[in-house]
Amino acid sequence: MVDPSRDVPGETRRPGLRRISTLAVPSQTLCDGAAVNRPSPRATYFWLMGTCITLIVLAWNVVRFWSIPVAVGMSVVAAVIPPVAAILAGRGRGGG
Repeated sequence: MVDPSRDVPGETRRPGLRRISTLAVPSQTLCDGAAVNRPSPRATYFWLMGTCITLIVLAWNVVRFWSIPVAVGMSVVAAVIPPVAAILAGRGRGGG
């Protein structure tokens, strides 16, 4: 039998609350029987949002001098990224 009051490495205890893990564990899924590391939902969100900002800045500060339609296309792609980032970030919460 494990004593619940005993400290576990990487976890903190707060009175009245369940244990909260403080260890960084990468998400893993099984693919053909082998564990595959996935970036955390938070990292995925920030990478996608960083890509979005980069596309907008490049489109309207660099690309527009050569081609307005390409700059508009880059902005359209950048406009699609935030909803996708929010969906991917929300999948790690166990809601579905």
